[in-house]
Amino acid sequence: MGTPPLDGLRVAVHASGVAAAYAARLLGVQGAEVVFVEPPCGSALRREPPFLAKGEGTKPTSALFAYLAAGARSMTCDLATGEGQAALGALLSECDIFIDDSLRAGRRGLSLDEAALSARHPQLVHVSVLPFGAHGPKADWQASEITVQHASGEGNLLPNGLSVELFPDRAPVKIAGHFAEMQGGIAAALGALSALWVRGEVGGQFVDIASQDAALAVGAFAIQRLGDGSIEHRVERSFRYGGVIPCADGHVELLTLEQRQWDGLVKLLGSPEWALDPALSDSLERSRRGPEINRHIRAWAIVRKVDDIVAEGQKLSVPIGRYKTPDDILRGAQEHHRGLFQPVPISEVGLVNMLVSPVHIDGATLSLRGGPPELGEMNKVGAEVLS
Repeated sequence: MGTPPLDGLRVAVHASGVAAAYAARLLGVQGAEVVFVEPPCGSALRREPPFLAKGEGTKPTSALFAYLAAGARSMTCDLATGEGQAALGALLSECDIFIDDSLRAGRRGLSLDEAALSARHPQLVHVSVLPFGAHGPKADWQASEITVQHASGEGNLLPNGLSVELFPDRAPVKIAGHFAEMQGGIAAALGALSALWVRGEVGGQFVDIASQDAALAVGAFAIQRLGDGSIEHRVERSFRYGGVIPCADGHVELLTLEQRQWDGLVKLLGSPEWALDPALSDSLERSRRGPEINRHIRAWAIVRKVDDIVAEGQKLSVPIGRYKTPDDILRGAQEHHRGLFQPVPISEVGLVNMLVSPVHIDGATLSLRGGPPELGEMNKVGAEVLS
């Protein structure tokens, strides 16, 4: 593609957690220049497992940090000192957006509080990203990923569907990775761009993001049901029929919402007598008989291979897809066609295929400037704040 949409935008991020770092990452992959402001010992994200290492004796690199900081630069400063605060101030004077997840209680001592930054940098968009926001009774609460998932209600609804059928006694768990914190990051990136949009009219603004709120929005349907006096439970949270279907060599996800999709599914199944029951032409009746339908679908699928089911299903416009392993995804033809991955260099590891972006811009793929930065690289080479 040509010039990326955020080319020329300058972003500084002070992050010890995923949400703030992911917000900066989303802006960076769209062309913004991103600087990680780190303590002399490095961001805590650099010490988050799992680690990448080429072999014995090599310095391990956090895979999480490598992903979040890909294409960014690193500047170290001790914000507990006047010298460090002056260095950050010089950086922020050249930036459009500052993203920060430091604890609210300690911000004033570091000159990172809303009032101080607004007075010194009136045109700066200052984005605060905390588990429960910077205002309200829980503003000073700390939280981990699993805390945010359960505080947003999503954790209580896991596992569900096939998982709860297979493991009915399993306690509520969490989605793998950093799902809730990344929702906070998405909200922070959108909030930053929204404030930037009107900066010419109102100046810089303080943007207050709570990862709990962002993750809560993902479970909007469960919240909406409260209006009907219904509390959703993980045992009941599943597609009436379809969902995760075990096959001979893996699993597929199946979801038919429209009549034409159901008609295609019936053809895919070979138009069996049970599926031709006139009563099943009604979507409500199909929902009522969901468990019965799923028994038939699973008995049909368990003796067939995933690729065969998916290929035939797609020809019939049946919404169905394979559950892929990480290796499947990296080698996938569709993933390659969309340019989802880019090889980036990582010190002492080499080239690593890395997910670029969840979106395309104007139908074109985005690209990363490079791999994660060396700690304090801007300091070491005597670099200017931003060049």
